[in-house]
Amino acid sequence: MVLDDLGSSLRGTLNDLRGKSRIDEDDVGEVVKEIQRALLQADVEVGLVMELSDSIEQRALSEDPPAGTTARDHVLKIVYEELVDLVGESTELPLEPQTIMLAGLQGSGKTTTAAKMAWWFSKKGLRPAVIQTDTFRPGAYDQAKQMCERAEVEFYGDPDENDPVEIARAGMEATADADVRIVDTAGRHALEDDLIDEIEEIEATVAPDVSLLVLDAAIGQGARDQAREFESSVGIQGVVITKLDGTAKGGGALTAVNETDSSIAFLGTGETVKDIERFEPSGFISRLLGMGDLKQLSERVERAMQETQQEDDDWEPEDLLEGEFTLKDMQRQMEAMNRMGPLDQVMDMIPGLGGGLMDQLPDDAMDVTQDRMRRFDVAMDSMTDEELENPRIVGRSRVERIARGSGVDEETIRELLEQHKMMERTLKQFQGMGEGDMQRMMKKFGGGGGAGGMGDLEELGGGKGPFG
Repeated sequence: MVLDDLGSSLRGTLNDLRGKSRIDEDDVGEVVKEIQRALLQADVEVGLVMELSDSIEQRALSEDPPAGTTARDHVLKIVYEELVDLVGESTELPLEPQTIMLAGLQGSGKTTTAAKMAWWFSKKGLRPAVIQTDTFRPGAYDQAKQMCERAEVEFYGDPDENDPVEIARAGMEATADADVRIVDTAGRHALEDDLIDEIEEIEATVAPDVSLLVLDAAIGQGARDQAREFESSVGIQGVVITKLDGTAKGGGALTAVNETDSSIAFLGTGETVKDIERFEPSGFISRLLGMGDLKQLSERVERAMQETQQEDDDWEPEDLLEGEFTLKDMQRQMEAMNRMGPLDQVMDMIPGLGGGLMDQLPDDAMDVTQDRMRRFDVAMDSMTDEELENPRIVGRSRVERIARGSGVDEETIRELLEQHKMMERTLKQFQGMGEGDMQRMMKKFGGGGGAGGMGDLEELGGGKGPFG
């Protein structure tokens, strides 16, 4: 993820402060040095880096920790607050009728972002439509159409029309019934004058309520020039940072946000239409520092459960806490988990499991786990209904038959059955628990409050961040 190296470096440096009741200039200097190094490596502009590190150093040396707060937790709180201030607020995008225009260079991910944003708005109960005006890039129309079909949203484009301004005008008329219209414009390999002229004409035609600049997270310092040009021509109210699932640095995009005096609207975290997040500064920095993001996690869980239920009307997640836990239940749970996105992203959102713990795992650990889940799923597809409902009847001969039918080795079948037993035992511990017992358990999971833990889960779920 963007600035991942910063998060890893800071976690290591802050851990060195554990056990100290007070910190001196050398301790603060080490933290500041790590911040400067990681931000500069991430292509954040030098002036921003110095401004941030100076502020952290000044506050850490001048402010006294509140009573009962360790020196490490006090510095962590300061770093958290200053980083949240650096990335700024989220772009205001009300859930109401509006027109949004996307701008950016070729390859920045505009077309994919248009479909992703439309999908996101559709999940919020609005009717979106994408208008594709790119006549410059071969395949732009087909790509946009296919992405919108996957997102199950309205699409307008005209492959026979060469004038993007005319397409924009006709698209606005054709999608008049849509609540949110997202206008995708053409990009180029550089900021040619004809690109700017074309966008200005499209802007005059569609009169967008919001113009968003789409930036590849790997763009680096070139983002500054882009931001200036687009800001002066059409005005930029927000930035979408794409391709955060790779090894991108992301600092250039943050520099662009500062350059246009705007904010971040969305984060693109993968290749499918569902791989998009509304930017929330507190949750973003919480994940960066290894403190989780329960608000984003709860949204993904709720959406995944709803989608799984839509495909299987007979399944109710609450039923897991009653009766027997079968392999069918386990398969449905795995389907819901897959809908939540890559496991490493989900882990980052769980307090205590992301951050420092993820730093200790091999780079391919989550890939191995994801592959294991896929093999479990294939194996269960080769089982009979009787075996799925009552896994205890699966003995040696049945394991051999399931392995032959699925192409999965016998050891994996045995691992699947053992995994089911573990999950069944865990769920039985929840059965019969009262609401008060559940709340006490969740509070314990949340770290019991305080700056060093995650604070109260309700605060995090409400988007207040780990420090309230």
